[in-house]
Amino acid sequence: MGKDADRVARDRLRRIVRWQDLVAMRPADGFVECLHPLPWLGLSWWAHAQGWWPLGIAAAFMFFLTALRLNHEAIHRSLGFGRGGHLAVLHGLSFLMTGSNHAVAFNHMHHHAHVGEPDDHEGACGRMSMGKVLLFGPLFPFQMHWFAWTRGKPETRRRMAIDGGLNALMLALLLVPGLEFLRWHVALMIVAQCMTAFFAVWITHHDCEDGLFMARTQRSRLVNLLSYNMFFHLEHHLFPAVPVKRLARLADRIDAAVPAYAIQARRVLG
Repeated sequence: MGKDADRVARDRLRRIVRWQDLVAMRPADGFVECLHPLPWLGLSWWAHAQGWWPLGIAAAFMFFLTALRLNHEAIHRSLGFGRGGHLAVLHGLSFLMTGSNHAVAFNHMHHHAHVGEPDDHEGACGRMSMGKVLLFGPLFPFQMHWFAWTRGKPETRRRMAIDGGLNALMLALLLVPGLEFLRWHVALMIVAQCMTAFFAVWITHHDCEDGLFMARTQRSRLVNLLSYNMFFHLEHHLFPAVPVKRLARLADRIDAAVPAYAIQARRVLG
């Protein structure tokens, strides 16, 4: 299926499925979204301070997952805040997650506009084998930052520079005595960044076409609960204006309007 035919198919799906009422978010909704990572961050820091490393590592993973979701919503301006509020969320998450989330934002929006094309560096991970993407993982953040810095506008580079300053502040805090939990946190965030190519891109894009079904989805309510709805990735690509918190409702509407969709779409699990 060519690009023009893909576009026609997506436009037809958007006309058939009722989705516009799912888009609007109030600031209160965005505030709730901002709360999701905080319990996991607190649990991780507390567990590491107590020396309970397995619990701390598991909580840090969940923090990174929920922070990715919040970061994703800020990139798409889906928190109900103004421009300044979304930028502040990206800066704050850059401080906590390491790296520049404004670089991530540039690459992600480029991915949406040019999915499957040669310079779609984010989506390219989905076309790798599992072994290759795991080996490539540590290089992925550097590639994303370089692409955003060299291809982005001056505003993108300015925001990345602010993120870099916040990263430097976090590293400086590691020199303060008694903050062993923070050293664990930064080390785990670096590991998580090296795994992002696998669990944030490959797992939702591998072995997919570049057309209408360019990403995977998930229908298990338990899996979607545990993954904070992040596996409704095909729905996100087809309706990027719909916030993650409402993708489950969107998926139900798509299945009801176009039953064949659920059969053809590839699953993340199962």
